Amino acid sequence: MSTIHFVFGAVLAALVTFGALPAAAQEGPIKPFKDDLFSRQTVLKSADGGAYEVIDYQEMRDINGRDREPERRVKDAYVSPGVRRHQENETLDLSGRRLDVTRVGQAKGAAFTVIFIHGRGGDRRLGVHDYTFGGNFNRLKNLAVANGGTYYSPSVTSFGDKGVADIAALIRYAREQSGGGPVILACASMGGLICEGISRDGQAVRDLKGMVLLGGPPDPGLPASALAKRKVPIYFAHGSADSVYKAGEQEAVYRKLKSSGSPTRFTLFETGSHGTPIRMVDWRKVLNFLLSAG
Repeated sequence: MSTIHFVFGAVLAALVTFGALPAAAQEGPIKPFKDDLFSRQTVLKSADGGAYEVIDYQEMRDINGRDREPERRVKDAYVSPGVRRHQENETLDLSGRRLDVTRVGQAKGAAFTVIFIHGRGGDRRLGVHDYTFGGNFNRLKNLAVANGGTYYSPSVTSFGDKGVADIAALIRYAREQSGGGPVILACASMGGLICEGISRDGQAVRDLKGMVLLGGPPDPGLPASALAKRKVPIYFAHGSADSVYKAGEQEAVYRKLKSSGSPTRFTLFETGSHGTPIRMVDWRKVLNFLLSAG
């Protein structure tokens, strides 16, 4: 290798590591959308061939500097509200189970589907609010619509068996409506209990292409679940200072999955709290991994 090529390679690697260029993990079917605002995150540590990353997070920069009103309204540059034209509130009849959802994107024939499960105290409005959580839900909605996908944000009325059955029915419905397209289930905070139940449901697992756990409760049984046995890709995102669910315990679940050969990734936001993954997770990176893995 020539000196010029060596230097160029080193510079390119440094640019990727420190956020000046999109990382290779961004490659996949999902086209860029406001990547300069959402995807250029500084990687403090990388391991497992890039599957494990520690991301620099600073509250003064990532909340106070990003929001016009901290934690209430993000600056306008982070939001493209025109996507609301594709947004509908619906009450679905899922084989006798009635479920309130907000759908963003086409009702049928979606290239892929994302279902977001809120935590305790939330409802379908949380997952489609454009200006909170740093505009991250607005970006997810735009990524879905711009790439021919559909996004569902349901109201979960129970985090027990009823809620799991409701979401299993929604997963089946979404797959049928799309004509067999991939379905991704994302669960935040206590909503992770829904993901836990789904991971044990053999039929629901067969209908899933991937799962996302955002600051969720650690599930020591996940590596032995039907989801893991089918090698369904799983993406974890957690704050290192999460006082509700400990990051170390969630990382231990990731380690077990990784050692068993499951396709999985873990993003840790250094100094991040319980809600940080919802605000900071790079949805394009997540979707490209899940849709391309396996």
